[in-house]
Amino acid sequence: MRLAAFILLVTTAPALAQPSGSFADFIAGLRPEAVANGISAQSYDSIMGGLTPDPRVPKLVETQPEFTTPVWDYIDTRVNPGRIERGRAALARQAELFSAIGARHGVDPYLLGAIWGIETDYGAVLGNDSLIRPIVRSLATVAYQHRSRFAEDKADLFAALRLSIANGGVSPLGSWAGAIGHLQVNPSNVLAHGTDGDGDGRIDLHTSLADALATSARFLRALGYQPGIDWGFEVSVPADFDYLLATRDQLRPLRFFSERGVTRVSGRAFADPNLPVFLYVPAGKDGPKFLMTGNYLVLKGYNFSDSYAMAVAHLTDRLKGSGPFATPWPRHTVFPNLAQRQAIQQALKALGLYEGAVDGRLGPITQAAYARFQAAQGQVADGFITRQAYEALSAATR
Repeated sequence: MRLAAFILLVTTAPALAQPSGSFADFIAGLRPEAVANGISAQSYDSIMGGLTPDPRVPKLVETQPEFTTPVWDYIDTRVNPGRIERGRAALARQAELFSAIGARHGVDPYLLGAIWGIETDYGAVLGNDSLIRPIVRSLATVAYQHRSRFAEDKADLFAALRLSIANGGVSPLGSWAGAIGHLQVNPSNVLAHGTDGDGDGRIDLHTSLADALATSARFLRALGYQPGIDWGFEVSVPADFDYLLATRDQLRPLRFFSERGVTRVSGRAFADPNLPVFLYVPAGKDGPKFLMTGNYLVLKGYNFSDSYAMAVAHLTDRLKGSGPFATPWPRHTVFPNLAQRQAIQQALKALGLYEGAVDGRLGPITQAAYARFQAAQGQVADGFITRQAYEALSAATR
């Protein structure tokens, strides 16, 4: 998937799980579709027969930290001094490998190192049986939840079955959502982009770091990653800046923002005034602000969450020796609960500002709708949804 076709995809979020019927009936009902997708009935019955649901999955689907934790807490947990130190040491030990993979595939080695660190703590979790288990069972349970990405979940399950068949009927190991190996690639993309990075004639993302790095590099390039382009820049904006310009549905030349007083927090000049970017304000007018390139959106192709993409981007810089963000996060913020988040979306819908699902997932579409509400109220339209947003929208729709 190239970047131009990818931008729309990364502006929506998966809905909460809604399973129906029994798990056994679901597995039986999926059999004809699996066969139609090239999996033999014999193989399907051999691998899926007697399968029971993974009891971990329903709660994990509904409580993914990428979507339920403030961005600063998510980043603090994953980009901490220990992980930065371990990452610098790991990349130093594997410097030749990372340099070779980066040069061969045109992907920043530090970015690959950051994904490695965020996904598996540089491979440390791969031996944890409570986290890394056979993925066919996990993916069957995920698909059974019938979340909004049901088609993708089924595709990953069928891909996991193909990988299992190639492995003599043994399921690959991975996360509860089916991601495999050091850099946690989902089965469909293992099939599409799996690469033998160490030249041993096999592709094994679980035991071979070279295979995992090469596969993720090819995956990132397929998503539209542009070599030599940073993920983005932390910036300062003028007090009177129009935050309605902070939208990712249109990338503008960097000079567009420079002409409106946006500057790098480092004080350095922007190297390329024509570089396409968008303004991202994850924590409102009082938090850090960023001009993001298309490579940031590519990170969201790797994992949908903005919190995840921000963590990878920041760890990339920290592994290179940069410091923390210049602007502090608004850690005092009080956020609405799930029922209140759903009420916010319902109120925005009632006001004709929002057409998405009422699911409590406050992604870019909901934030843009709330920014339009703020603008109509004469407020700074930064789209940052807090408990005050719930109160304001409740009052506006009484």
